[in-house]
Amino acid sequence: MSNKHPKRSGNPARRAAAEQLIAAGERGNVTVRDWISGARLRTLPLAVAPIAVGAGIAHMLQGFSLTLTLLALAVALFLQIGVNYANDYSDGIRGTDEFRVGPARLTGSGLVNPKRVLTLALIFFALAAAAGLVAVVLSGRWWFLALGAVAIVAAWFYTGGKRPYGYAGLGEVVVFVFFGLVATVGTVYLQTDVQNQEMWIAGAGVGFFAVAVLVVNNIRDIPTDRLAGKRTLAVRIGDLPSRILFVLCVLLPFGVPLLYSAVQPGMVLVWFVLVAALPAMIITLTAKTARELIIVLQLTSISALAYGVLLGCAFAF
Repeated sequence: MSNKHPKRSGNPARRAAAEQLIAAGERGNVTVRDWISGARLRTLPLAVAPIAVGAGIAHMLQGFSLTLTLLALAVALFLQIGVNYANDYSDGIRGTDEFRVGPARLTGSGLVNPKRVLTLALIFFALAAAAGLVAVVLSGRWWFLALGAVAIVAAWFYTGGKRPYGYAGLGEVVVFVFFGLVATVGTVYLQTDVQNQEMWIAGAGVGFFAVAVLVVNNIRDIPTDRLAGKRTLAVRIGDLPSRILFVLCVLLPFGVPLLYSAVQPGMVLVWFVLVAALPAMIITLTAKTARELIIVLQLTSISALAYGVLLGCAFAF
């Protein structure tokens, strides 16, 4: 493997550490649990939520297909896992994870040879592409091939490449677009030719939850990201504004059930998401430790999943 990636770091010490990491290969015994941890399963609700909403809207439009919904779900999950391993690889060889707080990463900890992590990321990207190709063939939506290619490129360049957008404070924008609008609207378009405003508005609601998860994760990492030279949005705007942004991103999705409650009685169920969302907001505004913010991350992921499923059911039934 070329050593060009570590040279992208402006910190000589971090460059040297990354070069040694790649040269050293694996250290210690790698368990299945380590690999599962690397997949970051807590982020997977963000892949499920928009598919659930899109499927519900497709059912409302009388175009629901279980096969196409499952294929869309496979694409979303494989892409999410792929980007998680890609981030592990890219952050690890850059030395970004040297100062991080939380579970050890496969690459950054020296637990696994970076090449193996990269290979696994590419395998999941390939699985996403394969599931997407089957969906395109069955639906006849050939233009989805271009959309899928863009999604994979966006997944890689979040932390990969010479100028990753995740290091420039643009991660939240891309997460909102792909984990909100694209995933929700794409799921609907995959199953029906009917267009409506609901898929865009509901997609935005899901997208705000996805942004909230990223924001609270980056709030936790502000001190270490500053040391690593990673200029996330949280690093750029600061701690308190980031906490306020998190609260806004959690509150805004509830505008959807508020808007459609008169025509969709099932929207009342979506308000139960506040059982997890309210504590998440309160803890975020008062948290003093990284451990508290990890709890918020868990609560927000649960909220996003519940929101997506309940909102989808409200539209469908």
